[in-house]
Amino acid sequence: MPKNYTLSLAHINDTHSNFEPSKIKFNLSVDGQEYQAETKTGGYARLCYQIETARKKAHDDQQAFLFLHGGDSFQGTLYFREFKGAANAHLLNMLNPDAMVLGNHEIDAGNSPVLAFLNRIEFPLLAGNMDLSQEVTDKEGRLKDHPMLLDYDPQLKCAKVLLKPFYDKKIAIVGITLDQMPLIARPDPDTHFINAIDTTVNTVTMLKQQGIDHIVILSHLGLDQDRELAEKVDGISVIVGGHSHTLQGNFSDLGLSHTEYAEVINHTPIIHASKYAEVLGLAEIEFDVQGKCTAINGDNYFMLDEQVEVSLIPIEANAAKQITPEQIAKVTKQLQSHSGVLGDEANQAVHDTIMRDYRPALNALEEQVLAHIPRDLIHTRLPSKHFPHGSEIAPWVCRSMYKATKLSEPELDFALHNAGGVRQSLNKGNLSVADVLGRILPFELPLVKYQIQGQYLYQVLESSINAATNNGVTGTGAGSFPYTYGIRYFYDGKLEKNQRITLIEEYRQGQWSEIDKDKLYIGVSSAYTAAGKEGYDALLKAHWQQDLHTMTLPEAFVDFVSQHGNLIENPLQPNVYYISHR
Repeated sequence: MPKNYTLSLAHINDTHSNFEPSKIKFNLSVDGQEYQAETKTGGYARLCYQIETARKKAHDDQQAFLFLHGGDSFQGTLYFREFKGAANAHLLNMLNPDAMVLGNHEIDAGNSPVLAFLNRIEFPLLAGNMDLSQEVTDKEGRLKDHPMLLDYDPQLKCAKVLLKPFYDKKIAIVGITLDQMPLIARPDPDTHFINAIDTTVNTVTMLKQQGIDHIVILSHLGLDQDRELAEKVDGISVIVGGHSHTLQGNFSDLGLSHTEYAEVINHTPIIHASKYAEVLGLAEIEFDVQGKCTAINGDNYFMLDEQVEVSLIPIEANAAKQITPEQIAKVTKQLQSHSGVLGDEANQAVHDTIMRDYRPALNALEEQVLAHIPRDLIHTRLPSKHFPHGSEIAPWVCRSMYKATKLSEPELDFALHNAGGVRQSLNKGNLSVADVLGRILPFELPLVKYQIQGQYLYQVLESSINAATNNGVTGTGAGSFPYTYGIRYFYDGKLEKNQRITLIEEYRQGQWSEIDKDKLYIGVSSAYTAAGKEGYDALLKAHWQQDLHTMTLPEAFVDFVSQHGNLIENPLQPNVYYISHR
């Protein structure tokens, strides 16, 4: 019997159809000068090469190996818009994961796309707290009893579990996803999600009773809820997570996160691997015979191009200065020698499949240039020290929704959109249709106009911010944070609940004035937000709602930018005034 049980683990999460390498920027200090280095990282071909390398090394070292996906393969780029999950299944099969957990974006459009995905994949999809016991038996898109799905067992009140050999024992992989799924996605009405902690407690207890002590929770809960899970449930060997797009590891010398790679709570390490296939998490974990982690060594690894573009910081002040080849070489060397950086080696078969089967459909859209963006516009979901009014892009998206809706609704007062509906920052340079539809606004959601009383705007703004910041409520992530056009609001998170929105003002005839809580206002939001998801439930108190069938969210932004793209270089007046509760 071995004294220690070593697991070699590779993990990714929230890849969101980013099959090709994506752009990334780092900030470095070399010889006392600050530089920005821009290059590309990740993508499925590079992931595949590194996963195969790790798998072979584990085999040669006679160690157990797992490759796990923490959910949210769907959405994110034009690849999903064009191929609706077929490319995701095909390319994930080539990466050969041992399992993937169901993410919220897998079920954005109901159960049918999940069924299509299940019919194509060659690995199990885990959703251990998804209860299908009440699913309509003769429905199209029925998931119950699908051989590739491990869902909830209502008789045992436990997750169905993936068991794999682990030296002289077995290791269990349990998939747990958001129990707030109806608030954040659109599962079919007959599909229910059981409390994540209760399901995990029952499942771990059952496994321990069966003599199975090595238990991996493959989670799509986000880091905050993973922490709660680890704290409240004894006996979890490791949590492999996703949903919160958390980059773990010390990358402070590259201008990025500076956290520990594995956060340990209640003897349980929690590991996440950022987003968009930018990094690969690799770990070697030692467990004792009872399944308790005794040591973990690992990190997240960027997979970078050899070619790096280098600029002096501050970029605007140094725009006219020439950077020398020697400086570029030094910055590139320092970047590529970082302990969390791997090279650009790629699996040729995966690369060729992407280029041959899927890439041609995207090329035409990339050739349709809408505007030239004169500077980088940063999208951050929450306000921060550097961006006190939050996202630089979401307000422009709100303005585009407002302008599109105003054409058919002259009495329109405001636009309201959630931060999670905008997916990426906007880079300086040409903006194409492909950039908008594939990266920035990949969700093809209709716009919905509605009439609502002023008092409910106070409720919806506070509720959505509380949910985004976990301020007295358990939220579903920072994506619910609200951005507006036509109204502005003031939020003080240090005040008592239901008093935190201190003022909402509307913009009329060139000036701001306080809204009347008793008056009716007409607004526009995406269909997702208007459905009351993620803290926006007060929008369901609208006097009426009406779909704008002729206009979707990305179409409104495409139309606006194609006509008014030159305006984007001018900053909008801030509409968000935010004081954190922390």
